[in-house]
Amino acid sequence: MLLFFLVVCLSAGLTGLIRLYALRNRVLDIPNQRSSHTTPTPRGGGLAMVISFAAASAWLYLDGRLPADATLALAAALPVAAIGFLDDHAEVSARLRLAVHLLSAGTAVWLLNGLPAVLMPAPLDGLLGGLIWQVGSLGYALALLGLVWSLNLFNFMDGTDGIAASEALFVSAALAGLLHYIHPGLAATALTLAAASAGFLIWNRPKAKIFMGDVGSGFIGLALGLLIVLATREAPALLYCGVILYGLFIVDASYTLARRALGGQRWYAAHCSHTYQHAAKRHGHANVLLACWAINLLWLLPIAFWVFSRPAYALAAIALAYTPLILLARHYQAGHPEFQP
Repeated sequence: MLLFFLVVCLSAGLTGLIRLYALRNRVLDIPNQRSSHTTPTPRGGGLAMVISFAAASAWLYLDGRLPADATLALAAALPVAAIGFLDDHAEVSARLRLAVHLLSAGTAVWLLNGLPAVLMPAPLDGLLGGLIWQVGSLGYALALLGLVWSLNLFNFMDGTDGIAASEALFVSAALAGLLHYIHPGLAATALTLAAASAGFLIWNRPKAKIFMGDVGSGFIGLALGLLIVLATREAPALLYCGVILYGLFIVDASYTLARRALGGQRWYAAHCSHTYQHAAKRHGHANVLLACWAINLLWLLPIAFWVFSRPAYALAAIALAYTPLILLARHYQAGHPEFQP
């Protein structure tokens, strides 16, 4: 708890300093037709989260609580933060960003030897002939795909006040709770990411005084994905718990992009048609943020903890967790360029 408090203070203090730097150097997010905000706002505050979490992870490694391969895998996310920092100051080509994302995720996957053994829930256990599936070489491709998707989830979903920092805080804190009796060192690592997110959220809550920027969103997305892989290595059921805890972002981004692609839109182009963005236009940023916390704490968290004790029902639990989120996305016309309340 002392470490948590220190990381919160470090993250909050650094965010304040970065805000002053952004204001003086005009590193601002200027509103446009795709924006959910209306006033120029400093960006790049996610750098405070990166520094705080990296420092805490290094200390946990030196203290003998975090394994070397896990520490190096998390460090592989730092180039994502670096390219995001450059992009926050001057636009970087999409190809270069993608190359760095793939290189960082690929390095982390190589260091962790791909995806660990996966627990097969019913009815897949019968189809594959066992409760544990040794993924083998296919695990490298699956892990790479999952990590790159997690990285981009935060880029897609970091669009309203406090939402991305809150998701990082929730998912990492929940993982820490699940890992507490399994791997205290990894639980402490997840808790420091929650602390870094909480310190930044002090400045990013509605009405946001600074935005996370690409320097934070990409790094945090990759770090969260890595924490889920590391947790799965300790307890295979935690893969499904992580997928459920992450449900709010997974469903919104996936449904929106699928709807845009099926509608003939350029799904890869910048837009403002996610569920949470349409909801913010109608209800305001603060109300959307409160709704996200309610869904996470009252719906997704209990289901994830239930799956941890009953992993055989993981597929049914994921369907149960995701169904209302899909209905919400449909109700708010996610993927449609114009929202009609």
